[in-house]
Amino acid sequence: MKGQLNKNLIERFSRQIVLKDIGVLGQKKILSSKVLIVGAGGLGCPVAEFLSRAGIGTVGIVDDDKVSLSNIHRQSLYQTSDVGKSKVKTIKDKIKFINPNTKVKVYKFRLNNINFKKIINNYDYIVDGSDNFKTKFLLNDFCLKFKKFLVTGAISKFDGHIFTFNFKEKKIPCLRCFFQESEIYDDLLNCETEGILGTVANIVGTIQANEVLKKILTIGKNLNGYILILDLLNLNFRKIKINKRKNCFCNQ
Repeated sequence: MKGQLNKNLIERFSRQIVLKDIGVLGQKKILSSKVLIVGAGGLGCPVAEFLSRAGIGTVGIVDDDKVSLSNIHRQSLYQTSDVGKSKVKTIKDKIKFINPNTKVKVYKFRLNNINFKKIINNYDYIVDGSDNFKTKFLLNDFCLKFKKFLVTGAISKFDGHIFTFNFKEKKIPCLRCFFQESEIYDDLLNCETEGILGTVANIVGTIQANEVLKKILTIGKNLNGYILILDLLNLNFRKIKINKRKNCFCNQ
């Protein structure tokens, strides 16, 4: 039934199909797509939820963590009874109730060079919901190497950053063009010390899911080579072009 629309699916996705930019052909593209989500936290939860609700055919989720009580206020697919359970297993169970047609593959490990290389080519689109720059740079480098579409998100306090990189295109910048590789950046993503409003995580994650769907459907404007900066405390939104650095990894 991959990529096909029966009566039940037409009813389920009727409010999307009626959109002139989607239609039956667009919905079939969504049903056939495979998305890998790295990080099952404040960003990964809304990404997984809304992509499955939209009808994505296959969702892969990478995370080795367990649900903690401090996660509940912002990580929308968990509830109090899930504390102590595997995040990826919990999300898989929740998605079964949301959309049983979405195939969910779980990877209960911390991403590294070896295991990422084994799974990256099973997916068309990669979503970065990680909370550290070591993982973000790893995703950036592998998606560049394997010419994948990458959507990166970052959150702290009341702020969010969203990047998209279509590495099938030439001469576009990468994440390293904007951030120099340094451990000091991880302080920006430390929710334990810096804090985070729960709604901020879900807004940014939902935008990440939206960017994936737009790419699948080849509609609208994208952030390729730009960063979208959200100040949700003061409602300031900026889109800034990222300049490609001459000595960057992506020029090698």
